[in-house]
Amino acid sequence: METTKMTINGVSVCPTGEKRHEYFTPAFTRRTKKRFCQYDYRHEDGELFSCVAPTLEECRQRRDEWLQHKTNKEVRR
Repeated sequence: METTKMTINGVSVCPTGEKRHEYFTPAFTRRTKKRFCQYDYRHEDGELFSCVAPTLEECRQRRDEWLQHKTNKEVRR
């Protein structure tokens, strides 16, 4: 398995309360050179949010939606 600045053997190394991202070009799009952003955020409770999207901005928007859903779920308890 490949090691990147975000993973070791495919496992996220994002510390609690931090976020990381990196851009990559998948093998199936090398001819078109379409890039994607891999984004990881580990919440203070240790839960990992991870996504892949065309832009960092879209990844952050998805993270914000996830956080909103997570917050609403915790409030209902």
